[in-house]
Amino acid sequence: AKTMGMAISLPFEQGTNKYVTPSLAFEFHYFFTRKFWMISQARSIVVFPGGFGSFDELFEACMLKANGKLDPHLPIVLMGTDYWRRVIDWAAMVEYGTIAQDQYEQLLFTDCVDEAYRHVVKCLTL
Repeated sequence: AKTMGMAISLPFEQGTNKYVTPSLAFEFHYFFTRKFWMISQARSIVVFPGGFGSFDELFEACMLKANGKLDPHLPIVLMGTDYWRRVIDWAAMVEYGTIAQDQYEQLLFTDCVDEAYRHVVKCLTL
């Protein structure tokens, strides 16, 4: 199977990984262009524990989905349940009204690759 990779040119980044098809390896110089192309082409978003870049991309996707700029059925999966529930107080965001309860409930928190896969497939067939 062919896989696409979108790297960012930074002094401490390694580039794309060995699983990326060379003809489908893209390197971006600016975060905003990488994020635009990544999110606009995505049919699902699976986010693993990470730093500022991961948060930026996750929140951009959530915001675009909430504002109707992305498919309302776009699955967003957060791998690493403990990490994502500890570093972001999602319940507090709902309580303070910064996100809606249904937006929170549309996120899948999981540690299981099979569960993530089933969720993505289910959302893609809606």
